[in-house]
Amino acid sequence: MTIAQDQIGQLFMMGFDGTTVSADLAAFIKEYRPGGVILFARNLESPEQIVDLTNALQRCSPQSPLLISIDQEGGRVSRLPKGFTIFPPCEVLGQCHSSELAYAAAATTAKELAAVGINMNMSPVLDVNSNPSNPVIGDRAFGMTPDIVSEMGLATAGGLQDNRVVACGKHFPGHGDTTSDSHKELPVVTAARHRLERIEFLPFRRAIASGVATLMTAHVQFQALDDQRPATLSPTIVSKLLRQEFYYDGVVLTDDLEMHAIIDHYGIGDAAVLAIQAGCDMPLICKDRNRVITAMQAVTKAVVGSDISSQRLAQSLARIRRLKDRYLLPYRPVTISDAKLAVGCRSHQALLRSIHHIRERTVKADA
Repeated sequence: MTIAQDQIGQLFMMGFDGTTVSADLAAFIKEYRPGGVILFARNLESPEQIVDLTNALQRCSPQSPLLISIDQEGGRVSRLPKGFTIFPPCEVLGQCHSSELAYAAAATTAKELAAVGINMNMSPVLDVNSNPSNPVIGDRAFGMTPDIVSEMGLATAGGLQDNRVVACGKHFPGHGDTTSDSHKELPVVTAARHRLERIEFLPFRRAIASGVATLMTAHVQFQALDDQRPATLSPTIVSKLLRQEFYYDGVVLTDDLEMHAIIDHYGIGDAAVLAIQAGCDMPLICKDRNRVITAMQAVTKAVVGSDISSQRLAQSLARIRRLKDRYLLPYRPVTISDAKLAVGCRSHQALLRSIHHIRERTVKADA
């Protein structure tokens, strides 16, 4: 494997099938050296099994610890199996009007994730639920105003990162005002720039100012910003708006490039190249390993042919390295005994019950 290919692997986060590290998955990670993996319910059975899985994954990547991520927002976007402390959707925390509770819930989730070797959570959702007919955000958002989303989102990011789990704010620059689901088609937002500034941008600006480690882009087209490409593939939105105007120099991940908002319009290789050219650091491909290979080969070709400059590549590699240095090093394997102490413990379950009680009281008081 050439040095360029080795570096290119670090740019990618991938999903896989199965609950163990098969021989072919181990061989793939050792050859292509992805920067991270993402876990889904299909990969997870029990705390003990997750410990074995994450330790085995890390053994395949001794030269650079893997980012091992998960979508554990709470509510309907929860991947963890029975036994873990599963919090209600973000909307419920928003209804509690308590950043302290949001922080405590995120810190609890982080402790349980870290105990089983998961070092990154695709949370907080920083989308404002400004459109009641939105089919994909809804109760995944902390609320309907940028202020409540900002307050709860910052507390959530803090609770994760203070416990050495990488937070990922999503979906930049905002998925809350869409009327279609980017998993199924490409949503289009027609709001004017001044409206975006007032609603959608505000939680992201505040999260950036408070040090959120990573952000995820939205597969949404914003006509006021770029009427040609979705945010994930738009230099205007990622490089100009996020990097230059918002001064963000953390790691930027794409949402899953296999979603129909992208794959119905672009080949997977072209999408990965365009995302990196736009300013993203880590293309995310959640299922098909052949698509991961195709995308890696396309990016390699683009680097060799100077369609992706060596400077652009170096910027992303440096951001990913800084992130890993801060949150993943020194790397230590996790143990089943530590996992049993943390996962679903009594104090965590007590916090979960108190959130439900506080929400009930608050909703009654607001009625």
